[in-house]
Amino acid sequence: MKLFDLTGRVALVTGGNGGIGLGMAEGLAAAGAAVMISGRNRAKNEAALARLKELTPHADAVEADVTREADCHAMIERTVARFGSLTVLANNAGTNIRKRPEELSLAEWRTIIETNLTSAFMASQAAYPAMRHAGFGKIINTGSMMSIFATGFHAAYAASKGGIVQFTKALATGWARENIQVNAVLPGWIDTELTRAARRDLAGLHERVLARTPAGRWGEPGDFAGIAVFLASAASDFVTGTAIPVDGGYASLG
Repeated sequence: MKLFDLTGRVALVTGGNGGIGLGMAEGLAAAGAAVMISGRNRAKNEAALARLKELTPHADAVEADVTREADCHAMIERTVARFGSLTVLANNAGTNIRKRPEELSLAEWRTIIETNLTSAFMASQAAYPAMRHAGFGKIINTGSMMSIFATGFHAAYAASKGGIVQFTKALATGWARENIQVNAVLPGWIDTELTRAARRDLAGLHERVLARTPAGRWGEPGDFAGIAVFLASAASDFVTGTAIPVDGGYASLG
């Protein structure tokens, strides 16, 4: 269906060298987009790029630290230089430190906020001129179920992901006249490196997640391919400022 055809669109996925970001990148590539992924780990970038190259010749990777403003501008410039434009930005880079609030240092708080929230602001701001020049744009921000809920060991993470939802709404409102749609996805419990570490640290987490999730399973990075294509495509041209759970029904239980 042409509504979901991404041929001619150019996407940059931050944190695209693994997990949810790579799941999104593979979906975008399979739908016809040229895809640039960014990440700090060169080896992971190269491994992820090899997977993308199986889907499209129009893929590349850039080494970048999204907590640095200069790197955010550089990865946008690299994408435009490589593929001629930038019309899709997926702000997916993220991190977490699981500690009780009284144990969390200010440096750790800042690391989480800067990686998960401030980076989305800097990358979006850097992407704006290219999208305005193209005449349209799509921005996909990765939130979390912690944008809705909270736990005692996720204070900074929940704050950053709650901020992502409000940032998404503000950006959608501010840039609507430039034909830039901005939406967020809210992953549930997804099988990634971060959540595997959580399962090692938190006894019984696996069983609790399965018990609460109506779909009866953990999510997989590939579950984000379809939502990424939808939010990057013409099919979502009148959808903006939303936060869409991708969680197997976890949030529907309230």
